[in-house]
Amino acid sequence: MTASITRRTTAARSRIAAVGAIAVAGALILTGCGDQTDKSSSGTGTADTSAPLYSKLPKKIQDAGVIKVGSDTAYAPMEYVDNGKIVGVDPDIAEALGKQLGVKLQFTSGTFDGLITSLETGRQDVAISSMTDNKKRQEGLDDKGAKIGKGVDFVDYMSSGVSLLVKKGNPDNIKSLDDLCGKTVAVQRGTIYEDTFKAQAEKCGDKKLTIEAFDTDAEAQTRVKAGGAVADLNDFPVTSYIAKTSGGGNDFEVGGQQSDVGLFGIAVSKENTQLRDALKEAVDAIIKDGSYAKVLEKWNVKDGAVQSATINAGK
Repeated sequence: MTASITRRTTAARSRIAAVGAIAVAGALILTGCGDQTDKSSSGTGTADTSAPLYSKLPKKIQDAGVIKVGSDTAYAPMEYVDNGKIVGVDPDIAEALGKQLGVKLQFTSGTFDGLITSLETGRQDVAISSMTDNKKRQEGLDDKGAKIGKGVDFVDYMSSGVSLLVKKGNPDNIKSLDDLCGKTVAVQRGTIYEDTFKAQAEKCGDKKLTIEAFDTDAEAQTRVKAGGAVADLNDFPVTSYIAKTSGGGNDFEVGGQQSDVGLFGIAVSKENTQLRDALKEAVDAIIKDGSYAKVLEKWNVKDGAVQSATINAGK
């Protein structure tokens, strides 16, 4: 993902606030295959050895019957806690993957900045947490380019950019950032979304773009809903989720197409290439059988669909 959609780096505050600072409750939840047919369980799960891609998994995973998943579950609709259970786009995709692989994908809540470390230590097998596939993460570099880790491989399964949130009916016909010139926007203070609006304000020049910044994204949303501002800005899945759920879908809509599009990837240790390749096959399989599309449709993020899985395609 590009800088503007690199989850929980500069934009950490905005993303958590945008979903109402959902509390991370229920530290552990299983999301996986449902009824299993095989009784051979030598780990913490029960494997279905008849599943299409079971044979592709490393023996360690087969024996355990689970793939341990690290996730920061405070990012609706991608992953969040509802009534003590981890739900969302990623858990539903993981469930579909589990049916192909014959093992459960077991989610554990953690902090986003610790997810890659959990792969390096072996505490988790993968990280599924709306994580951007980019070269720095692939190579184990920090924001300044210094080497801080081994890096990870990504199985890319979804695209995401940033989107404008506008009032229902889009009365000002806002379809792109250029449409904001001469108007007022609302945004959460101190986020990269505010930086995006500031850059657009310079581009607008004499046709002034007025930016109203608030402590929380919820306040910015209220300003748009009241008509005091024509748009707010957030990641595409968050914007889409707000448009679908706020006021029963009657408060907002997404203005135009998403921009600055990048890729979400399942992070896997570079030493675990067999699991990485099995996951890629599983993503391709759920795309082919239609279960992937059903998940994205359910969560109103179908514009994030990819045509096939890729490995380390992020920039």
